[in-house]
Amino acid sequence: MKRLFPILLPCLLALLVSLPARALVPEPPDLNVNSFVLFDFQSGQVIAEKNAHERVEPASITKIMTAFVAFDELQQGHVTMDDDVLISEKAWRTPGSRTFVEVGKKVGFRDLLHGSITQSGNDATVAIAEHIAGDESVFAQLMNQHAQQIGMKDTHFVNATGLPDPEHYTTAYDIALLARALIQTYPERYKIFSEREFTFGHRGEITQRNRNLLLQMDSTADGIKTGHTESAGYCLAGSAIRDGRRLISVVMGAGGPRQRAQDSKTLLDYGFRFFENVALFGAEKPVSQIQVWQGAVSEVAVGVPAPIVLTVPRGEADKLTVTPHIEGRAIAPLAAGQQVGTVTLSINDQTLRTLPLQTLQPVGEGSLLRRLIDAARLWLEG
Repeated sequence: MKRLFPILLPCLLALLVSLPARALVPEPPDLNVNSFVLFDFQSGQVIAEKNAHERVEPASITKIMTAFVAFDELQQGHVTMDDDVLISEKAWRTPGSRTFVEVGKKVGFRDLLHGSITQSGNDATVAIAEHIAGDESVFAQLMNQHAQQIGMKDTHFVNATGLPDPEHYTTAYDIALLARALIQTYPERYKIFSEREFTFGHRGEITQRNRNLLLQMDSTADGIKTGHTESAGYCLAGSAIRDGRRLISVVMGAGGPRQRAQDSKTLLDYGFRFFENVALFGAEKPVSQIQVWQGAVSEVAVGVPAPIVLTVPRGEADKLTVTPHIEGRAIAPLAAGQQVGTVTLSINDQTLRTLPLQTLQPVGEGSLLRRLIDAARLWLEG
């Protein structure tokens, strides 16, 4: 055996070198917060989470929805950035963080938006709500209607600011959905969320810095919004883009302003480092060919017409399995986009997504002889 060892050793080393390196993906970070979620913007997949669907107080993260409603009203032309808004006593007296608007004065809608988003001013936020809906409680109804359309199933708003109320709640996951919808729908207006400071007043009297320390910690971050009350703790919805890929992090109930920012950065670093996106399908990339009965052609390509993106652990894209399930027989005529089954995407026996499987081209009826032959074969096969 000792004589053989010098001969076998080079062979064993060569074998080890030739083996493919296994991708190493650690478990998500264990953060000392009430809940969190790390969300891929493009695929819509959750990369990591803790109590992501547990109800929590949103505090001033609420103002993301306030901005969403305001952006929608701007897009519809119901309000404009140049509107002058009369500040009510209620807005002026609203407790908490402030833009320092004055009762009875008129303030531009543009300034109010910046005051609400950058300074997290509750007074400016209430003024926005009153200008759009006449009353903050009516504005909250708009917020809830938008939440339903976005798919926020565990959220209910009663005010525009996020001040505590037993009936004012959300989840980390719902906030991620809201953040994604905001960026997708209003990409240009979303840029306000990246501003580091805002000066209010015609003569530049009051300058306040953005409370989002993530913008200082991470040069790739471009938002989104902080929140804090005694009962909610310190919260932060963050987002960053690296190499063209965007991730969204939501941290609820951290112990302090720096912790919420550091935890958000930790989540973002984890997602960018250990996960990647894979583009699949599209009209030019069929899943398979299936048999067509009584048609002008004997086969048709089936797949998913629009390309989709999946988020997978780093280095495991080659382990992705695509499993089509055909329902019944495809009998002509067939329209393009007609569902003929489903396709399941999984990795390491974990199902990532199940999608409708559709015909990618139309198929007309075959000749009379073809239809008769296939009808007979279908009858014989039961």
